[in-house]
Amino acid sequence: MKIILAITGASGVSLAQKFVASLPPKTEVFIIQSQNAKTVFKKEENIEVLDDADIAAKVASGSFKCDAMIVLPCSMNTLAKISSGICDNLTTRTASVMIKEQRKLILAPREMPFSAIALENMLKLARLQVIIAPPILGYYSNPSTLGDMEDFLIGKWFDLIGIEHTLFKRWGER
Repeated sequence: MKIILAITGASGVSLAQKFVASLPPKTEVFIIQSQNAKTVFKKEENIEVLDDADIAAKVASGSFKCDAMIVLPCSMNTLAKISSGICDNLTTRTASVMIKEQRKLILAPREMPFSAIALENMLKLARLQVIIAPPILGYYSNPSTLGDMEDFLIGKWFDLIGIEHTLFKRWGER
């Protein structure tokens, strides 16, 4: 499986790091980081870190086959650009390609409360089959630590991508 992970906000980067660490070993990951999200990602097996300024990178082409793209966290600025079709960096260009090619695109907006403008942008994207999946907890998994909460969120995003996991207890499981 090939996954593109774009990291566009400084708040919530730890979720992106844990997302990558939780992926199955044979998953190919292509990471795009905005300037504001530069962190300690090191090049590891099956992880390729791309420059957000490189709009010509391979992931920006419709001929590049991948299973899904997730923007985690997704800043309101990035969400607005994607909603408006602005392709001024690798993240927004790649998201535009995912929409054009009708491939799975998941956005995890991180700021709350959501303004009416942000909600309108999310609605516009949802109508284009973009999945809007903010980090919202499901308390039925009975999280007791921050790690449990993060596992729940990552598990929900994995469900959307189609990655099997045991990161949280599902509704009705004991």
